[in-house]
Amino acid sequence: MVKLGIQLGAGMRLRGDFEGLVDCRGGSIDRSIFWDREIYDAELQRIFARCWIFLAHESQIQNPGDFVTTYMGEDAVIVCRRKGGAIGAFLNSCTHRGNRVCLADYGNARRFVCNYHGWAFGLGGELLAVPEQQAYADERSLFDQTTLGLKAVAQVDSYKGLVFGTFDPNAPPLTEYLGAFTYYLDVLLDAEEGGTEVLGGCLKALMSCNWKLPAENFTGDAYHVQWTHQAGASAMISQRQFAYDLDRSYAANVNGHGSEFGLDGVANVAVLGHPEIVKYFRQRRATVAARLGELRAQMWGSVSSANVFPSLSFLSGVNTLRTWIPRGPHTTELRTWVIANKAMPDEIKELLRTATPRAFSPSGVLEMDDGENWELSTRAMAGVATRKERLHYGMGLHTRIDHPQLPGNVYQGQLSDANQLAFYQKWADLMSSPGPFERQDHMVAP
Repeated sequence: MVKLGIQLGAGMRLRGDFEGLVDCRGGSIDRSIFWDREIYDAELQRIFARCWIFLAHESQIQNPGDFVTTYMGEDAVIVCRRKGGAIGAFLNSCTHRGNRVCLADYGNARRFVCNYHGWAFGLGGELLAVPEQQAYADERSLFDQTTLGLKAVAQVDSYKGLVFGTFDPNAPPLTEYLGAFTYYLDVLLDAEEGGTEVLGGCLKALMSCNWKLPAENFTGDAYHVQWTHQAGASAMISQRQFAYDLDRSYAANVNGHGSEFGLDGVANVAVLGHPEIVKYFRQRRATVAARLGELRAQMWGSVSSANVFPSLSFLSGVNTLRTWIPRGPHTTELRTWVIANKAMPDEIKELLRTATPRAFSPSGVLEMDDGENWELSTRAMAGVATRKERLHYGMGLHTRIDHPQLPGNVYQGQLSDANQLAFYQKWADLMSSPGPFERQDHMVAP
């Protein structure tokens, strides 16, 4: 049980003491976490300013000056490859009047120039030039160019091509944050020699839902698949391929990160509707087994989903990488990419690039169903009476097993709420302590 008493700043306090927002033993969640503005504002400070947030894939910023723009919570940031090859990230907000200094989604630049007053910043965020700088001649004590660069993201690091950042200088290293979940990440990132790359650009969409609903769905909700996606999946693959084998499927979570997966080796790939891709995965399975072991070779391309806490989700086989960017308590921006092994033949990469959005995009065969569910769920919790009711998360909680190979908290079968509860327990643990931009004396004792 988690009790939260939060003061976000002067004059703004989370209403009341929230007892038991997350009840892992009882298998229930307080609905207010999907609607209340004060809770959302606390999330920005205590989760998105503290956790390691996905920023980019290294293949998107290969050369000096290459950049992408993204968000960490609602903080706009620029992620850039510097001249020496290092990757850095800094706020996309001019230190003079706060305007964006980069309006493009991606590109290559020698510097970033604010279009308001022309302040120019380097690839490391340092202030390079100020028009009419002589106007500051009599205010030297107020104008120190070395201190007026764009604020850097406190830590930036990569794991096998995925670039993450955190605003918290005291956050644990990325490898510690990911922990044993890298075992499951590697099914996507390290199945073949040479690593991975992003194919094509980024697909963006806005959904009228709370960001946690899609994140928890990818963390472990296999339960919805045969019901929600029955029509779409039936159009792409047979029900035999789509059926769950509870004796040969699992849910596993580590530090709030979660994955549910089968060992069928084909269903996620088959949903793309191209036999050529299925054939490639089958032909390469022995190679993957030699690299990752037989068990993970069976996971490669199987029915599965995964989420790195808080908001980076992926599907192996379908090869979609996506992040859920909060835009308020009731709106989420989805950004999604197609990711492929560099070793894949060009014809397979092209099939993945075109087929993946047909399954997972705003107009995709499967994503339309998901988006509607998340939007309806969010909107249905708007009422004051509705928000007083709890949500049930009690499936499969007593199926935990000790597995000789699978790390983390492992559960037998994909049909379970265990991963979702682990996600919300991590959420509650972070929400119950101050973030890096909060002072301890602003806290209300629980």
